[in-house]
Amino acid sequence: MMIFGWRNKTALLLAATLMTITACSEASNPVAEKDEADTATLRRAIAQKIIIDLRYFCEEAPQEGPCKKPMTTLPPQLARVISDTGIGGVILFAENLVDTAQMIQLNHDLQQAAVNGLSGQPLLLTLDQEGGRVARIPRHLATSLSGNMAIGATFAEHGLMFAEKTGDILGGELASLGFNVNHAPTVDVNVNPENPVINVRSFGENPLHVAQLGLAQLKAMQRQGVIGTLKHFPGHGDTAVDSHTGLPRVDHDRNTIEEVDLLPFRYAIEQGEVDMIMTAHIQYPQLDSSEIENTAGEKMLRPATLSRAILTDLLRKDMGFEGVIVTDAMDMAGISAFFEPTQAVIETFRAGTDLVLMPVRLHTPEELERLPALISQLLEAVEAGKLNAAEVIASAKRIHKLKQKYLRNPLQPSAEQIARAEGILRHPDHLATEQALADAALTQIGENNVNTPLTAQTMHLLMPDRSKCLAMEQALSRHLPDLTVSCTSLQSYLPQQQRQAMDNADILLVASITPAQSAVERGGMEDMQQVEAEAIAHQDQQALLPQQIDAAKRAGKEVIFVSLRAPYEIRTLAEKADLVLATYGYNTHVVPDTQANPQVHGPAFESLARYLAGKIDARGQLPVTIE
Repeated sequence: MMIFGWRNKTALLLAATLMTITACSEASNPVAEKDEADTATLRRAIAQKIIIDLRYFCEEAPQEGPCKKPMTTLPPQLARVISDTGIGGVILFAENLVDTAQMIQLNHDLQQAAVNGLSGQPLLLTLDQEGGRVARIPRHLATSLSGNMAIGATFAEHGLMFAEKTGDILGGELASLGFNVNHAPTVDVNVNPENPVINVRSFGENPLHVAQLGLAQLKAMQRQGVIGTLKHFPGHGDTAVDSHTGLPRVDHDRNTIEEVDLLPFRYAIEQGEVDMIMTAHIQYPQLDSSEIENTAGEKMLRPATLSRAILTDLLRKDMGFEGVIVTDAMDMAGISAFFEPTQAVIETFRAGTDLVLMPVRLHTPEELERLPALISQLLEAVEAGKLNAAEVIASAKRIHKLKQKYLRNPLQPSAEQIARAEGILRHPDHLATEQALADAALTQIGENNVNTPLTAQTMHLLMPDRSKCLAMEQALSRHLPDLTVSCTSLQSYLPQQQRQAMDNADILLVASITPAQSAVERGGMEDMQQVEAEAIAHQDQQALLPQQIDAAKRAGKEVIFVSLRAPYEIRTLAEKADLVLATYGYNTHVVPDTQANPQVHGPAFESLARYLAGKIDARGQLPVTIE
């Protein structure tokens, strides 16, 4: 088959689609009168509406627990499933991504299986590469950036510049690897200091600023040929519950919903630049107060992902969105804890969703049967009148139109693509922008009662973990080579050693990361046990920080407090500090080929060292309120 053969093949499918729509509109009983050709067309349309997760795959099911073997090369069984079912897309995770050549080959093989299969259409190859907290490509291979709240902190001085530059970088690097969909940017307006899952993934609390920055990043990404995804509709910014672990509820009145939650989405749609929007597993009683029965037989408020009032009446009809609606991952507890997978998919398709993300787990040969079974069950739902055939076909047409717009060369020769990608990934210009963003975002809160450039002889660091210790120590050694530095990691905290190190220092720098990690950073629901354990450890570690600051002040030491994630913690942790700084980012990576003597780099730590050495100012502005 020629590289562009999928276009001819899908043209024929589209013709069959139009025939089906006509038949459905003219027949008095369309389900009963469909012939086998119509049924086949409908099955293909249903399959195109599914995005599967290939994070793990085991040739044999483990005797205990779920499969945890990363899928880094496409097994024949998975290739056949993709070819035989004609699914619409795949989402990949960090575990799938090893190095440049491997990523390109995997994406090439996935596309080949799809184009040579039942649908003849290429896949939407998707991932979450937001920058900052959420980055799936190994940080030493791609430019990870500081994330949205850091961009928000630069808005007062730099306007849309960093949103546009980061969109260009994210889009260009992803396109070079063969990805065509990025589930970013997040345009949730973070107005809740206790938000456990969004916080620094948001540009801030000002709805118009969030709208402008989000649209600028989206447009830049799409100029590079990568479909951006505005998320999480109708807004996840005012929640204290993570939808990975529960079902959040937003009780805003309708005016607040319009002026805060919906504003970034409506703003972007009105500009005509949005091709994909992701739903939120979240309840909005002012938008839909109807109830749905869950698997326990209980009535509950209908979540947005399953709400026709929200996805069709509001998003499509009222807001005028004509693009593709994709769900958030359906294995998240906000949906999976209440609904059986097939029921959830039927309900979200009835609501108006085009693409369902991760509806069933497919990590062993036995589990692979779930995908064709799901497609058959959805076809039966059409025949039973639970799903509307014309709506299913119209949805598949939207997906096809999106693919035609962006997926221009799905099967590039791998060798050529590898050479091109190696010239794009972590390009010096990209790394310069990454550092410039971290520098511009660095924010001083309150007065500075510490002399900068530092005149102290010795500094002790109290850092969240060993990698942060190394990143900060090495950055300080580059910019303040005469400063003697020691470090304690909160993950291996020993009280006596900490006291001794602090006694020997002139100044204490305390760095904090709150809130604890969410499943979204790890990758998804299969990481929840580890995430929960880390959250408990995080609480114990955070309790140490005020004690150490108090002890340092009693001993006459100067104290610098650095908020490495959401700056809301400053209210309670940094009251007695002499200097308070916020970076909105903390990510590090080991520089390749330095394993014997690890060199750990992180843009935020480089910015901190530059500031303490008097080489840059802290000119960022808080994009959220912390009083």
